[in-house]
Amino acid sequence: MHPEAELWFGAHPADPAWLQTDDGERSLLQALADDPEGQLGSTAVARFGDALPFLVKVLAADEPLSLQAHPSAAQAQEGFEREDRLQIPISSPVRNYRDRSHKPELLVALEEFHALAGFRPVARTVELMRTLAVTDLDPYINLLSDQSDADGLRALFTTWITAPQPDLDVLVPAVLDGAINYIRSGEKAFAAEAKTVLELGERYPGDAGVLASLLLNRIVLQPGEGLYLPAGNLHAYLHGVGVEVMANSDNVLRGGLTPKHVDVPELLRVLDFTPTPEDRLRPVIVHDAKELVYQTPAPEFAVSVLRLDGEQLGHEIDAQSRHDGPQLLLCTEGSLKVHAKAGQLELSRGEAAWVAADDGPIRLTAELPAAMFRVTVGI
Repeated sequence: MHPEAELWFGAHPADPAWLQTDDGERSLLQALADDPEGQLGSTAVARFGDALPFLVKVLAADEPLSLQAHPSAAQAQEGFEREDRLQIPISSPVRNYRDRSHKPELLVALEEFHALAGFRPVARTVELMRTLAVTDLDPYINLLSDQSDADGLRALFTTWITAPQPDLDVLVPAVLDGAINYIRSGEKAFAAEAKTVLELGERYPGDAGVLASLLLNRIVLQPGEGLYLPAGNLHAYLHGVGVEVMANSDNVLRGGLTPKHVDVPELLRVLDFTPTPEDRLRPVIVHDAKELVYQTPAPEFAVSVLRLDGEQLGHEIDAQSRHDGPQLLLCTEGSLKVHAKAGQLELSRGEAAWVAADDGPIRLTAELPAAMFRVTVGI
């Protein structure tokens, strides 16, 4: 056994889940191919074809992950076909589009989770940059301030990500010195942002992504809180453990903080530079009887958490889904029994179950407090 950064639960061709059946292990990908309507349901097949439209991951970020964004559906379709015409192999490290799908994603924290996401409102970013008191930043502050917010962010980000390395080798250390001086001053307003700049600068010296982090919302999620990232949203996960649910896609445009391929022109084509306050990135969470429902506009998935405790313990609880289709269940606390048409099984923390569309609805029992994520196809 060894630590894992990501656990995938789904039917993505790059790493499909395996079902443990009475006849041995079977790929979920193969199960869908053999009986798409029985596994997915007629409604999901009519909307998304024979493929599972969502992918579930448990993400454990022990150190900052790459700065990245995901394309819209139209951008993914056009980009995939363009790279096919150029005969770039799917497995090539310089390939941007490995499928035709967009990749909206929801992250729900299992523990305190830190992230950079969405361009911060410009006035606040200007305040941060001025607070660092770095003379070398003055021209860039002017560049950001002298035009509309989105245009200013586009101009500044483009300038930094295309800057010659000798320029970055001067500017990045100057910004790090400014962050050190700010932290030593004891000021609190931008302490988290300054510490993040220092951490990124230590791990990725001379990387333009260190500068780009100054432009993004610095977000801290408490357990159970969520972050929804639509197409074009520049983000980087910094630290923590969470459940990530996304459209079933592997399309990533990287923007730095990584040794992997960064396609600057394509990234700039995909990014949305509209400033986004942090609260607009947090999904509305609705209490629906036993479930906490995370509301997002993504049609590919619907996410909720079922929690069994109190008077529910020791009793069989009806847990019929509000959605027509398959269910992927992931236990994140305690243990519980899942009862479906085909039988029952027990899930412990970290274990997942696949419930085919023709095997629901389900019922649950638990003797001690337990919690379970349920991911289904969106309405």
